[in-house]
Amino acid sequence: RKPLKDFSGEDLRDESTTIKLSDFQDQIVVLNSWGQWCAPCRAEADDLQEIHSELQKRKIGTVLGINVRDYNPQVSNDFLKDNGLTYPSIYDPPFKTAAALGGVPTSVVPTTIVLDKQHRPATVFLRSITAQDVMDVVDKLEKE
Repeated sequence: RKPLKDFSGEDLRDESTTIKLSDFQDQIVVLNSWGQWCAPCRAEADDLQEIHSELQKRKIGTVLGINVRDYNPQVSNDFLKDNGLTYPSIYDPPFKTAAALGGVPTSVVPTTIVLDKQHRPATVFLRSITAQDVMDVVDKLEKE
């Protein structure tokens, strides 16, 4: 496994703030590309929030969303608020951050990539996930 290149993007909730992968140094990061237009993305949102809450509780990581193909940030923000989602999301409609994902297929939305503490891809899900799917991987990574 090779670490991903650092990438950054505008914070969906606050366009004056930039979020970088390196903001989460030495943490497990669950990357999730999503769009509010995407039915499987909407279906897995509760699971991602559950994962984020558990990672925060254990102080080992975060979920980091990458909001793609949504050209109206207000609609995406409303989706976050309406669903009680507290994890950070980069606003990236053209999905420029895909270049940093190092060969991971990015045409599939949602895609969830679980990164270890060195930000190396440990598992890639090219489908909607459940909290259990991801936590099974996180539990192994936490012991590394």
